[in-house]
Amino acid sequence: MKLVRHVLQSKGSSVVSVSPSASVLDAIKLMAEKGIGALVVMEGTKLAGIVTERDYARKVILKDKSSHNTPVSDIMSDKVYIAALDDSVDKCMNTMTDKRIRHLPVVSGGKVVGMISIGDLVKAVIADQREAIEQLEHYITG
Repeated sequence: MKLVRHVLQSKGSSVVSVSPSASVLDAIKLMAEKGIGALVVMEGTKLAGIVTERDYARKVILKDKSSHNTPVSDIMSDKVYIAALDDSVDKCMNTMTDKRIRHLPVVSGGKVVGMISIGDLVKAVIADQREAIEQLEHYITG
């Protein structure tokens, strides 16, 4: 069973963050530049929240707010579900499914050390299944 640490070893552990006072426009530009769907919101070294493209769509566009004048703190989720390095991929998938979220910051020693998405977890499950199939085929064919 793969763990979060294995997922981060495969994908990398860079963390893209934004401050709560940054404009929503700056956050969306950063997500577009990095090709990601969520940013951790950091106050110094403290995890303050998470902001996603979904937050932008539902809390800015649909409410006809200004992307230029709205701070990230107005639309971010401050109740953040997190993953630990030793959490299993299955546990994280269950959390994401139960809470209807797509991203989990990974925290170790009180610090954000990575971010995983549902896509990262699906990729890990597929890799595990592919490996199991190859082992079975090798066993069967000798």
